[in-house]
Amino acid sequence: MQHEKRRRVVVTGLGAVTPNGQSREAFRRALRAGLSGVCRIEEFDTSRLRSRVAGIVRGIDLTRALESRQLKRVSRMVPLAILAALEALDDAGLPAGELDLATRRRIGILLGTGGGGAEFIEAMYAHYFAGHPERANLFTLPAGTHGNSASEISIRLGLRGPSHVISTGCTSSTDAIGYALRQIQHGDADVILTGGAEAPIAPGIMAGFDLLKITSRRWNDEPARASRPFDRERDGFVLGEGAWMLVLEDRAHARSRGVKIYGEILGYASTCDAWHRVALSVELDEPVRAIQLALRDAGVGPDELDYVNLHGTGTELNDRVETSAIKRALGAVAARLPMSSTKSMIGHPQGACGAAGVVATLLALDSGFLPPTINHDVPDPECDLDYIPNISRPARARMALCNCMGFGSKNSVLVIVRDAE
Repeated sequence: MQHEKRRRVVVTGLGAVTPNGQSREAFRRALRAGLSGVCRIEEFDTSRLRSRVAGIVRGIDLTRALESRQLKRVSRMVPLAILAALEALDDAGLPAGELDLATRRRIGILLGTGGGGAEFIEAMYAHYFAGHPERANLFTLPAGTHGNSASEISIRLGLRGPSHVISTGCTSSTDAIGYALRQIQHGDADVILTGGAEAPIAPGIMAGFDLLKITSRRWNDEPARASRPFDRERDGFVLGEGAWMLVLEDRAHARSRGVKIYGEILGYASTCDAWHRVALSVELDEPVRAIQLALRDAGVGPDELDYVNLHGTGTELNDRVETSAIKRALGAVAARLPMSSTKSMIGHPQGACGAAGVVATLLALDSGFLPPTINHDVPDPECDLDYIPNISRPARARMALCNCMGFGSKNSVLVIVRDAE
């Protein structure tokens, strides 16, 4: 049963800066068209890497977020997050430059990121180990501190509410949205800017994933085909970057402002397998429990779902385990439910992936289609659900579940509904 005393939480603004679309509407069009943003890495030498492709945001003017001199002092994820945040606030009718002091004090930030400023720290240490410590930036330490990521957004946008970072690996932004949901439900805030940002495309980070042997290597010459969740020829995930931000708001507050409501966040839950640093447990108990707890929190049953946005990374184990978990958690309903992996089009943006899936789902539900899982060419007998292969599907879907699974055995789930009537 849904908790009657809790306030209802709706989404009134969306912002997206992604490998396949540098705005909310560009991202929506790319999702409908099944357009890949995965490309060959040209930003640095990849000759020593096994995996040489990534989902990269290219051709974007980051000076729209920060001045050139400021860009040299922060991780790349910061301007990406700022641009997505600005778009989300504008979409919600809360343009940052026009807010009075009282309003700015009431808007908090809950940002999800797994790596934070890791690529910035890597670049600074490269100067040190090359014998040129003087080339390192004065702001190396604060720029590499996860908590400062939210502060940079607060400073740029002038928002004076709580400014926090949630860092739980791949589930970071799902958890950030979940924590924002709780803050508003219990009356601690009326409006929260939340979501996720990541910019992990750097030589050392790529090399680290190479060592783990979990990134795709077979498709370096055909990058758009490299991210292939649930396909039998998958050989690992494709690292991605980007930012996806949402404005969450008390429903009564949003209705009093007369703004568009994309949907309502109905439920959230998170569990831990307590199993391994990077591998998923095949026991399934905790990913199943997370889904069931989220549905219970939302006050809905599996038969009310119309769509599932999957974690779907493209690794052999992840896709098989997630498929089995969905079947066990949803029962007979799983066989009829359409579901897909956004990562097939953008790669895996680590801690931002949960927000990417939620934004993708809300945009799709708002426009009457369901996004596809592209590169799904050869079915895997162990991954036998309806993954909406290759072509988006017209649908008037209303209720969706967004699933997320990550390093450290974490499982986090959100339930959303298209309208808030």
